[in-house]
Amino acid sequence: MKFNNLLVEKSDGIATVTVNRPKALNALNEETLKELLACFAGLEADVSLRVVILTGAGEKAFVAGADIAAMKDLDAVAARDFALLGQKVMHLIEHLSKPVIAAVNGFALGGGCELALACDIRLAGNNARFGQPEVNLGVIPGFGGTQRLPRLIGKGRAKELLFTGDMIDAGEALRLGLVNRVVPPGELLGAARVLAAKIAGKGAYSVALCKEAVNNGLEMEIDKACRFEADHFALCFATADQKEGMGAFLEKRPAVFTGR
Repeated sequence: MKFNNLLVEKSDGIATVTVNRPKALNALNEETLKELLACFAGLEADVSLRVVILTGAGEKAFVAGADIAAMKDLDAVAARDFALLGQKVMHLIEHLSKPVIAAVNGFALGGGCELALACDIRLAGNNARFGQPEVNLGVIPGFGGTQRLPRLIGKGRAKELLFTGDMIDAGEALRLGLVNRVVPPGELLGAARVLAAKIAGKGAYSVALCKEAVNNGLEMEIDKACRFEADHFALCFATADQKEGMGAFLEKRPAVFTGR
């Protein structure tokens, strides 16, 4: 499928999705959100893929935010529909069965920060900047920022960023736990690909179950969450990858996983 605002490359079980609106600093308008929805639905269905990398075109921005020019004259009903569309995209990425790595180059503000938050792992160039500046525009985040940010960095620190609209650099994002790692901009995609290849070499089914256990278990009481984990642990024993992984360990050889 061809897109107007996205570039998609696939190689060795890894898909790289690039938001490609550099003149608009990759801002998210309705068309781009719908393309992301279609794109990630297609990636979910592609059994050859193991990991997805998400980044932005150019050197200035991952995604600088939602498209303010497109939002300015929305009425309340249209604004809610726009927010729900963005949330649908973020939910799909967050719950994709394949891990999604955000390679954050430059600005990740507003909807761009929310897009990064929906990913499983965030790598940042040391030129990256993060923030939820919606209060500066008289609105609040609409794509899940008020919910995912405090879950990731804690309520108090998230409230400070949400209430002030302040922008933070990559070093501060690392200190707060917003990103996993900071690298020089020229090494960002390379670092993301190395990490993606490492994950792609594991059992795809077990990685998917790990993701599901973390995402769902955090919303449960600990006893129920641990039972949920035990159920997913048991499911692994119905797979060829479990037999291959344990067999390879006992035979002192590298495991060759097939995702089955």
